[in-house]
Amino acid sequence: MTTDRTIAFVRTEDVPAMPPPPNAVGPVRWIKDNLFATPANSVLTILAILAIYMILNGTVPWMVNGIWASPSLAVCREILDGASGACFAVLGERWNQLLFGFQYPADLYWRPGLAFVLLFFAAAPVLFFDLPRKLLIFTALYPFIAYWLIWGGSIFGPLLALVGIVAGALFYQRFVKNSFAIGFFGAIAVAFVVWTIGGAILPDGGITEGAMRSVPSRDLGGFMLNMMLGVTCVSLSLPIGIALALGRQSSMPIIKLICVIFIEFVRGVPLITLLFVANVMLGYFFPPGSGVDLFLRVVIMITMFSAAYIAEVIRGGLAALPKGQYEAGDSLGLDYAQAMRLIILPQALKISIPGIVNVSVGLFKDTTLVSVISMFDLVGMIRGPILASVEWQGVYWELFGFAALLFFITCYGISQYSQWLERRLATDHR
Repeated sequence: MTTDRTIAFVRTEDVPAMPPPPNAVGPVRWIKDNLFATPANSVLTILAILAIYMILNGTVPWMVNGIWASPSLAVCREILDGASGACFAVLGERWNQLLFGFQYPADLYWRPGLAFVLLFFAAAPVLFFDLPRKLLIFTALYPFIAYWLIWGGSIFGPLLALVGIVAGALFYQRFVKNSFAIGFFGAIAVAFVVWTIGGAILPDGGITEGAMRSVPSRDLGGFMLNMMLGVTCVSLSLPIGIALALGRQSSMPIIKLICVIFIEFVRGVPLITLLFVANVMLGYFFPPGSGVDLFLRVVIMITMFSAAYIAEVIRGGLAALPKGQYEAGDSLGLDYAQAMRLIILPQALKISIPGIVNVSVGLFKDTTLVSVISMFDLVGMIRGPILASVEWQGVYWELFGFAALLFFITCYGISQYSQWLERRLATDHR
């Protein structure tokens, strides 16, 4: 008799995984999901490819056939001999004017160049807070070093400004406990008074110690001028905007009314109007013979304009915080300044990062408007001396493309840093 017995089999190792289908992974899957997911997406993808092809078909040969060595546009056209090609030689011939203007002394280009390099070392401790805090000492000294490098003159001018800032900081530390707005704006007033009195006691013209060759503000130009206006105005408008936002929420009626009037008035006026005011009228508000040059007046107006917009951005961040955060400071026994510095402002600023960056990028691009008041920034140099010259009259795409590239690199860098900062600070409230 035979008996059928079934023996159970238990696999001792896993079955090897089968590879996924070719159309489910890799570039094929990405193209399918992102470019041809639906019929509408397929049509849009094809139209976009055609548009890109048409643009590249005209621009790539124009750039590849570009001429980089030529004394004039006429010689460029002779070399091209009817072919399509760019005349990039204008960039090599006028690079110094595009970057530094046409009046800044050529033998002093190293000074603004050194100031630009030092800017990265000064900004690093502020932008990347993992670095040692001791480096902030150089950050605090950098504005005075950069001023002395770019403008030259006696070193006592920046030193007097530094003494004024220190005096204003002491005033702020003394009175900020009562009101942030009073302490902040009072500190600015004290710093200005100390700097003015010091300048009257020690006139710069009579001091030769530590003096470098002086360069007047009217000789500044090119992309250097755009960078100086952008960095200076953004750096000044951020603390002023914070003070205006807190002043608008102040319980003191006069402080609140002043901040509301200032913010609403400045936001309702175009920047180009303020620049004309800086060029024509602002000098009348200073004492006779004070000699406040156009650069300082433009900085004041652009800073006021940007500060008003930043104030509204930060006010939105303050309004987004729940009431319990304010009550937390009271429960811990913190005064107004301590609660704002340790609890409220860090959270409000994190929420406001996208808005602040948006205002900063817009402000940097708006520095090109100074060309309408006869300041030869990068765009002013292109529209003025370069295109007015006989050699390069008619060159447009090369020059304005170069300007667009410089502004794109700067603004894109700011945007990428802000996105990194948002990820680092985890601004999403999970």
